[in-house]
Amino acid sequence: MRWLLVLFCLSFTAVSQASAVGTYDGKVIEKVLVLKSAHQLQLINDGKPLKTYRISLGKGAKKGPKLIEGDKRTPEGFYWIDWRKTSQNYYLSMHISYPNISDAARARREGVEPGGMIMIHGTPDTEENPEQLFHTLDWTDGCIAMRNVDMREVWNLVPDGTMIEIRP
Repeated sequence: MRWLLVLFCLSFTAVSQASAVGTYDGKVIEKVLVLKSAHQLQLINDGKPLKTYRISLGKGAKKGPKLIEGDKRTPEGFYWIDWRKTSQNYYLSMHISYPNISDAARARREGVEPGGMIMIHGTPDTEENPEQLFHTLDWTDGCIAMRNVDMREVWNLVPDGTMIEIRP
């Protein structure tokens, strides 16, 4: 009887993992690639971009990777999309697993806090601050921001557990 329960649990796990695979145009999204210098977020399959979006970054984006809490820089390295939430201020938000082991070790060596709560998120859209004001500026505190229509699409295409690589 226990083996039947184990088999059921394994089957359920396999089915739930299979349904958590993101696809675009019939192709699996293997990772998210952020190219800070080009202000692009790309959905990648087989090393090639399937879809590209324009993004805004942290106010300190041109100064290199995130080094310390409050530096307003967007991190660089390999991370995971690990959870998501709706946001009253930023529409939809997907959390990036910053700091990774390397970031945390560097911060410890230097005796600083690495920061956290780095997200891919939408853009404020109010009467006094319409979305268009933000679209071409680097305005975040280190997050990756997108137009809300693009954020909705990425939210629907990219499941939690997807790798994200952020390059200079």
